[in-house]
Amino acid sequence: MNSNLLEMLQSQLSDEALEKLSSRLGGVEKEKAAAATETALSTLVTALAKNASTPDGAAALNRALEQDHDGSILDHLSDFLGGRQPQNVNPRATNGAGILKHVLGEKKGGMVDMLSKMTGLEGDKTEGLLATLAPIVMGALGRQKREAGLDPRSLGSLLRGTVEKKKAENPAVEMITSFFDKDGDGSMLDDVAGMIGKRIFRGLFKR
Repeated sequence: MNSNLLEMLQSQLSDEALEKLSSRLGGVEKEKAAAATETALSTLVTALAKNASTPDGAAALNRALEQDHDGSILDHLSDFLGGRQPQNVNPRATNGAGILKHVLGEKKGGMVDMLSKMTGLEGDKTEGLLATLAPIVMGALGRQKREAGLDPRSLGSLLRGTVEKKKAENPAVEMITSFFDKDGDGSMLDDVAGMIGKRIFRGLFKR
């Protein structure tokens, strides 16, 4: 088992996959698309870790993985990222908008605004990127569950460990984590805007 879910996800995104993501974002530069993708993946994994931090949340995530996310989407990324429904993949596993709504809940709007400020992408492109990546994250987690026999408790441990490791590497993940821990009243968005104005985020997400 790969103990770092983000490393597994990054390994799935080949140059071809990043080219397709860049195209879906309206043809933004590949480096910018890669940086935005890394930030979005960190956000989704952090949100899942938060959701799985309670026994009920971990059990709900486990059920969703068992029912809809067997990891087969990872074998058809070219089709999926190209906008096609992969054959032999559960349509619920590719419903990015639905997955995103469930994972982020009422914090979706605020998180999209925050990531838009972080990455420099427009809000609609940021939301589209998150919706595209959400099925891939769930697929990777579902594959890990099946290959390693993870139960609800170990799923939560995997997610928390991944987030903690990423925090040590990237200070922006601390801000993302703080957003999920707060009420989301907008103050975090002001903090992000101020940090960008001071150029603290310059080069932070370079691969």
